[in-house]
Amino acid sequence: MEKAFKLDFENDKAGSLFVNCCGCSQTESLHSFGPAAKPHYLIHFVLSGKGIFRSHDKEYKLEAGYGFLITPGELAFYQADETEPWSYLWVGFWGSRAEEYLNAMGLSDRHPIFSCDKSEELYDIVRDMMEHNTYGMADELRRNGLMGVFLSVLADSAGIVAQDVEDKGNEYVRKAITYIQSNYCNPIKVTDVADFVCINRSYLYTLFENILGMSPQQFLTTFRITKAKELLESTGYSIESIALSCGYSDAMVFTKAFRAMKGMSPTQYRKTSHKESSREQLQEVERLITELISREKPVVEKTS
Repeated sequence: MEKAFKLDFENDKAGSLFVNCCGCSQTESLHSFGPAAKPHYLIHFVLSGKGIFRSHDKEYKLEAGYGFLITPGELAFYQADETEPWSYLWVGFWGSRAEEYLNAMGLSDRHPIFSCDKSEELYDIVRDMMEHNTYGMADELRRNGLMGVFLSVLADSAGIVAQDVEDKGNEYVRKAITYIQSNYCNPIKVTDVADFVCINRSYLYTLFENILGMSPQQFLTTFRITKAKELLESTGYSIESIALSCGYSDAMVFTKAFRAMKGMSPTQYRKTSHKESSREQLQEVERLITELISREKPVVEKTS
């Protein structure tokens, strides 16, 4: 048996993030749920006591301060301890960006367990959701806003349990690369990349070396010079403008970096690339002329 206070809301909404249900429970000894699936995301957080959670043939023993994620359509089972049955809170949610937010936090169906040291704050958020339980627009907006706050608290303080170090390292590198791709045109430094990913510079360096075989600075410079090459080949922009467009505030620094990587200055590269382009065009014209000449002339029959 279970003593629970719960609320269910319409689950046919559209949006980036919205609440389907929420509640708090004090379970009896060995109270269980499942194996069963849910149509939305569901996060449980243990406030007291102990229990187990099973998913993907793995079993996790959990106590106060830990929580678990159930993803849509995945079979899951959880059960309270016999001697110290748990109490927990939960929120069910959905939305076009729900999976994105969870993945960014390191939570997924393969890595469903987390710890959090802000149980009172999480409880207050869920209680606030339950107090604003009407179908009016004001309460709906408040609940959905609180869902974002709930995930924010987890993102800020949660420790993801049983996630492979390699997976986490790959995720850091992916985030760093995305940040560089979006901001290479600004005068960012490796420290800015590390700050965005929320790890220190030395650890970011180790991850890049292990996964990509180059340092973050080498990757940033390579990406910028690659973009500079594209601009040199396709535009008539000045060297100063191309330098600024690729994150270099000083054209001399840009020229030095370009020469170190390509073995020639940006101006020389532009001339060379134009010559290569002209040579290719000339070769194509010559090919067409040769093909034209080599065609057999049509035979014209004489009539008597």
